[in-house]
Amino acid sequence: MAKINKEEILNNYRKIKDRVHSIEIFGAVDRPGIRFVLFLQGCYLRYLYCHNPDSWNPHGGIEISVKNILKNILAYKKFYKNGGVTISGGEPLLQHEFLYSLLQALEILGFHTAIDTNGFIDLKHSKKCIDKANMLLLDVKEVDEDDCISLTEYSNQNALKVLEYTESINKCVWIRYVCVTGYTLSIDKIHKLGELLNKYSCIQKCS
Repeated sequence: MAKINKEEILNNYRKIKDRVHSIEIFGAVDRPGIRFVLFLQGCYLRYLYCHNPDSWNPHGGIEISVKNILKNILAYKKFYKNGGVTISGGEPLLQHEFLYSLLQALEILGFHTAIDTNGFIDLKHSKKCIDKANMLLLDVKEVDEDDCISLTEYSNQNALKVLEYTESINKCVWIRYVCVTGYTLSIDKIHKLGELLNKYSCIQKCS
């Protein structure tokens, strides 16, 4: 196998830039394993209990190149041997062209990649990134469509289409569902969610 020329790869991506909210170099909750976690800027959902609403503004954060992100990752590569890189947000698929370039470079460099997404970006934009990533961490905001609109201002239909697509290509998916009393936490909702998710063999874990 030919030796990877890291400097050449880095230089190939030096001009590709977009906006980043923050970086975590030792992520232990964006599984599997220890992860480099990149939070991209921008999200259209107005989730009532979003943990980082400062990431909503697509013009916020700082501009950074794929090259500089890769240099950060490579500096801590030994920590990610049994983990990898997770791209979160905001909503990372909102920056799908930038995200695809980053995933492409990480694949060449041999990193396991995960996208943490709410799935609301249409598949015509997000499909190639989903194909390129090793796995998806899919945030199901609400199992009921009307309640999802009340909670986020958007329908859950695109997220369900993403789930259907990942099933069709056998992409590894971990489901995330936040249980909040008075909103998403009820016996009926949990049963309905279980009935929905039980249809999909691509789902390996729920948390």
